[in-house]
Amino acid sequence: VQLQASGGGLVQPGGSLRLSCAASGSIFSINRMGWYRQVPGEQRELVAAITSGGSTNSADSVKGRFTISRDNAKNTVYLQMNRLKPEDTAVYYCKAVLNLFGVPGEHIYWGQGTQVTVSS
Repeated sequence: VQLQASGGGLVQPGGSLRLSCAASGSIFSINRMGWYRQVPGEQRELVAAITSGGSTNSADSVKGRFTISRDNAKNTVYLQMNRLKPEDTAVYYCKAVLNLFGVPGEHIYWGQGTQVTVSS
């Protein structure tokens, strides 16, 4: 299983970016997908998550600015980030909790991370 994240970059304060993360491999079903972020010296924190049924939750710091969505047919999760602030600068990681063909139980996979820098 691989998670391929893309869409990071440099943006000015107030700007927007859209992150994508596509899962591929011997996947039976994806139960939850989410985005986390981490800055050097700090713990990785949840940004937003979404279930297979479309229920979402997000950090208070991004409510009203970031929107998570997913395309179940493409095994892809998106994070639309609007009104970006310098404090949103971090490496963003996608995470998937999924079931594999022929392997019992849930499994957790992480993407490789994509840098988001908000600066003028």
